[in-house]
Amino acid sequence: MLTNIMYVTLYVTDQDRALRFYTEQLGLEERVDVSSPLGRFLTVGVPGSPVEILLWPHAAASGQPAEADPDTTPGPVFLESDDLRKDFKVLRDRGVAFDQPEPEDYAFGVRIEAVDPDGNRISLRQRNRPSSSGN
Repeated sequence: MLTNIMYVTLYVTDQDRALRFYTEQLGLEERVDVSSPLGRFLTVGVPGSPVEILLWPHAAASGQPAEADPDTTPGPVFLESDDLRKDFKVLRDRGVAFDQPEPEDYAFGVRIEAVDPDGNRISLRQRNRPSSSGN
């Protein structure tokens, strides 16, 4: 049986720049950085989560899909926050670019889209908290 999502791939034009963005600006941790004759295998992840984002060099595909409507197309990676409005302020102060001036409420919680240096959209979300009314 399948047990876990191992990697999600994001195409980047410069792995060092991407590593700095995902670790220094978004606050993810570097997991694997191995060079081989086949290329550099570089991953980052959310501390405490087993899922890793593979930052793979592929200039032609970085930031894809190019024809997508940024108002309706979510990013290829969703990162969850327990306090998105607070995290938004920290990330904005670190220089992360966003598609809106502030996070917005929507049917499932709070959301905003960040953009990495290659144009990859990173969907940041906070889920609605269950009601404690007992109904």
